[in-house]
Amino acid sequence: MKNHIRNSKLVLASFFLALCYILPFFTGQIPEIGAMLCPMHIPVLLCGFLCGWPWGLAVGLIAPLLRALTLGMPPFFPTAVCMAAELGVYGLIAGLMYRLFPKKLPYIYCSLLTSMVMGRLVWGLAMLFSLGVQGLPFGFSAFFSAAIINSLPGIILQITFVPFIVKLVNIKSNLSNGK
Repeated sequence: MKNHIRNSKLVLASFFLALCYILPFFTGQIPEIGAMLCPMHIPVLLCGFLCGWPWGLAVGLIAPLLRALTLGMPPFFPTAVCMAAELGVYGLIAGLMYRLFPKKLPYIYCSLLTSMVMGRLVWGLAMLFSLGVQGLPFGFSAFFSAAIINSLPGIILQITFVPFIVKLVNIKSNLSNGK
C-alpha cells in the first residue's frame, strides 16, 4: 500500500511538472497578460497540496530551471533561479500547512495565502541578492510592482482555482474511500 501511494504521488507530481512545462506555451500566446497569469504557480501549489511538501518543493525547484535549460525561457539567471526559489517555497509551505491543518476550506485558503506570501518574499530576497551581485538595484517599488501589481491576474487565478480543485479532490478521495 505504501509503494502504491508513493507511486501515485510520483505520477501526479510528474503530471504537475509537465503542466508547468506546457502551460506557459498557452499563456504566452497572450503577450499582454501571459506572464501575468503566472502559469507555473498553480501546478506547483496543487502539487504541494495534493502530493505533499517534498514533491511540491521538488516540482517548484525543477520546473523553471528545466524550462530555462531546455527552452531558454525564462532566462536562466536571475529569472529562473529566483523563480525556482519562489516556487519551491510555494510547494513546500502549501504541503506542510495542508498536512498540519484540517482539510477544511478556511485552512486551505490560509495555507495557500501563506505559501503565496512566503514564496513572493523569497523571490524578492533572491532577486535582491542576484541583482546585487551584478551591481544592479532592486528596491521595494520593483519588488511590489513585479510581485503584486504585474502578477495580480495570476494571484486572482490562484486564489480562485487552487482551493476549489483541492476541495474537489478531497471530496472525490473521500467518496472513493467510502467516507
